[in-house]
Amino acid sequence: MLVTIHQPNYLPWAGFFHKWLISDAFIILDTVQYHKNEWQNRNRIKTANGAQWLTVPVSYRLPQTIEEVGIATPNWARKHIFAIEQAYARAPYLDAYWPELREVLSEPWERISELNRAVIRTLGEMLGCCAPLHLASEMETVSTDPTGRLISLCQELAGDAYLSGREGRGYLEAERFSGAGIDLWFQEVEASHYPQLHGSFISHLSVIDMLFNLGPATSEIILQMGDKRQ
Repeated sequence: MLVTIHQPNYLPWAGFFHKWLISDAFIILDTVQYHKNEWQNRNRIKTANGAQWLTVPVSYRLPQTIEEVGIATPNWARKHIFAIEQAYARAPYLDAYWPELREVLSEPWERISELNRAVIRTLGEMLGCCAPLHLASEMETVSTDPTGRLISLCQELAGDAYLSGREGRGYLEAERFSGAGIDLWFQEVEASHYPQLHGSFISHLSVIDMLFNLGPATSEIILQMGDKRQ
């Protein structure tokens, strides 16, 4: 039972969904502190002028959790929708995926976590992510230290293996996972090159860049980006 846990990012990149595709359960970690200028309220697309940030304006007070952070202005989505439609007007699979995603972005979301959950679920369905999706805010875990929190969340789902991002090697206490009977794995991925619009290849964009350019082939290419290692 391989569990992965990730904060709710906005329009995540392909590596986010690689974790979901190779796991048996995915937990959205919305109970940790929000940090400015990370990925919870922004991501990048590719335009004729290169990579462009799409940022959802938020209002927050430290130390609010991601779950508590509000969206600051109600009309933010119009700019994002316009930018995406301009950038991908000639993408071969825009019409196959964009109408549903556009509808999600157009909803009157009040909190960034609500928006991100809806976007993640929608993109996950498009990519064929089958593992159950859980919200940390709806689970019983109360531990606050990084390693203890993750172990408790895994145990709540009867998970006996945890898939961390590569950066987890720097802060997770491996012996505590072992002591809890949980195998610790680390995701190893490299961004794939694929056909894009607008000139030279740019990596680590939102996964919508892959979807709009590659269509149904996207999931297989994501799976080929890497694996997991202990």
